[in-house]
Amino acid sequence: MTALDPDRFRAVMAAVCAPVTIVTTFSEDGRPCGATVSSFTSLSLDPPLVGVAFDRRSALLAAIRDRGRFGVNLLGHGQDDLAVLFATRGADRFGAETAWFADDGLPRLRDAAGWVGCDLDRTVEAGDHLLLFGRVTALGRAERPPLVYAHRTFGTHSKFAERPRPPITDLIAACAR
Repeated sequence: MTALDPDRFRAVMAAVCAPVTIVTTFSEDGRPCGATVSSFTSLSLDPPLVGVAFDRRSALLAAIRDRGRFGVNLLGHGQDDLAVLFATRGADRFGAETAWFADDGLPRLRDAAGWVGCDLDRTVEAGDHLLLFGRVTALGRAERPPLVYAHRTFGTHSKFAERPRPPITDLIAACAR
């Protein structure tokens, strides 16, 4: 079998539209830590599971494995600056410009479009990454268009504003479940 060119693989995968998230946890010494992650997916309803992948060398991965918990902040349209900040090595990610609070014992970004708090359910080796399965323990949602990433550009779902919306009471009831 012929080996694939890694640059070509990267270029093809860049065309895949991915949600932009900031995954967070607290370090052993109680400091919040987080990083921008686009490899996030819903896995199961029963039990409620999500998946997120990390490079094996990730400091955040080490903190999550030590803590056994992580949060996923689903970014909304216009939060490109947060995505870039949390993707920048050495940046003060939880500095004065980042509004956050603790929710379900995890760092949560104040204006994120969605929130999923998780207990680490299992870890699966996957090449140079580890895939983490998180059992969902907390949820939150705001009615905002999602931030997505494709072709190395941030954007949003083009039809978000045009779609029919359920009454706000339906949304509140769904989030309370």
